[in-house]
Amino acid sequence: MRLVFRILKIVGLLIGVLVLALAALLFVTFSGGAPIRDGQRVDGVEVVKDGFVSAFIVDIDDHDVALVDAGNDGQAKPILSALARRGLGPDAVKAILLTHGDRDHTTGVLAFPQAIVMGLEADIPLAEGRELRGFFKFFGSAHPNGIKVARPLHDGESFTLGNLVVRVFAVPGHTKGSGAFLMRGVLFLGDSADATKDGKLAAGRWLFTENPAQNRASLRQLAQQIEPRGGEVKAIACAHSGMLTGGLGPLSEFAAHDR
Repeated sequence: MRLVFRILKIVGLLIGVLVLALAALLFVTFSGGAPIRDGQRVDGVEVVKDGFVSAFIVDIDDHDVALVDAGNDGQAKPILSALARRGLGPDAVKAILLTHGDRDHTTGVLAFPQAIVMGLEADIPLAEGRELRGFFKFFGSAHPNGIKVARPLHDGESFTLGNLVVRVFAVPGHTKGSGAFLMRGVLFLGDSADATKDGKLAAGRWLFTENPAQNRASLRQLAQQIEPRGGEVKAIACAHSGMLTGGLGPLSEFAAHDR
């Protein structure tokens, strides 16, 4: 019995050490980011805080909106509350543009059955639950979640939703189908980048990024792609940190110094 207790004690200590190490790793990973400001508005774009992640309401006109991502709440309560404060219901959401297919960005999609769901083609299986990525593969199996991405998007394309012009950029690295969108002067980067407390742009959090080197290269390429339209960019929106309102500057600075 003493041997059993000794083994259990050692196992317990090892588990404790692993838990502490994981906690320290998560603290380092998530510290330093600018806080999400729920309700912040920039020229027709509203930030909705859903726990540790943001979704964004983008005005199409006075009565219709698009979403960039749909949050982590299965009933989309934070988004619905934000819409209700403006006298709008779920049917006002005409389109949902997914920056990538991770569950904390897609779980609220089904609360908006009238919306056309869009995302970069490479991430459609992930968004629809038919594929798992990274270490999530070790904790479950893939199965359809009811989400249907009706419109695949591709790098460099642009289209309109009513009077809203949407420009699409591929930024693979965080996931293989991560995308960025430029609408109403806001550049939406999803999890491909983070805003820091000192107003700078950092690459996506490496612990949850499939290919950190590709992620950084994609941001550098995006800076080159979007530079001719740099005057259109008024703000940069990241999903897990606050919005940067210094125009394209933070992305340009990142690209210039990331080697």
